[in-house]
Amino acid sequence: MTKISRGRCLLKVRIKEARTTQAQLSRRTGYTPQRISNWANNREPMPYEAAVLISRILNCHAEDLYIWHIEL
Repeated sequence: MTKISRGRCLLKVRIKEARTTQAQLSRRTGYTPQRISNWANNREPMPYEAAVLISRILNCHAEDLYIWHIEL
């Protein structure tokens, strides 16, 4: 059986690649700056719905917002 788990959040990296800021992302998504910061600094997991919205704004896939660990 294959096991998959989320690792470290890559939101901070993706924000930098998109040449935007956490504050700008906060304004565009409606999530508080503190919430964006918590996700970007791995203090709390990002809900999948938020990841999908953010990925659309940052022009990446939701799966690209995390490191994934896959055990075969």
